[in-house]
Amino acid sequence: MSGITFSYKIDGGDFVNAGKASSEIKRTLKQLNVAQKTIKRVVVSLYEAEVNIVAHAHRGEINVLINAEEISITLKDEGPGIESVEQAMEVGYSTASPSVVSMGFGAGMGLPNMKKNSDYLNVESKVGVGTTVTIKVALVG
Repeated sequence: MSGITFSYKIDGGDFVNAGKASSEIKRTLKQLNVAQKTIKRVVVSLYEAEVNIVAHAHRGEINVLINAEEISITLKDEGPGIESVEQAMEVGYSTASPSVVSMGFGAGMGLPNMKKNSDYLNVESKVGVGTTVTIKVALVG
C-alpha cells in the first residue's frame, strides 16, 4: 500500500511541542485538498492521541500513512500502559496527574474523542510497557 508517510518522535512531558504532529498533518491534508470534515476528524483524533503520549508516557512515536483510501495513524508509546482500556474509553475517566489537569488536559475525553472521530480505533496496552493506538479515517465513501 503506497502513499505518503510521516514519522514523529514524541517526548513525554513536552507540552510545549504537543500538537506539532497534528498541525503538520493538518497542513499536509489541506495541501492535498482533503475534505474539511475529514481533516477535522483526523486532526481531533491525532491531537488527542498525541497529547495522551505527552501526558502519560515517557516517550512515543507517531507514524502516519496517507493513501488514496484512508489516513492510517499508529501511535506507540513507552509508559505505564492502561490498566483497563474499557474503563479508559468511558467519557470523563482520567488517570492524568494533578499537574497535567492544572494545565487544562486530562478531562477524560481523549479516547472517546478518538473513537467518535475515526472509522477504526484499536487500543492495545500492557501495564508497565506501553500502549499502541491505531486510528483510521476513510478518505472515500
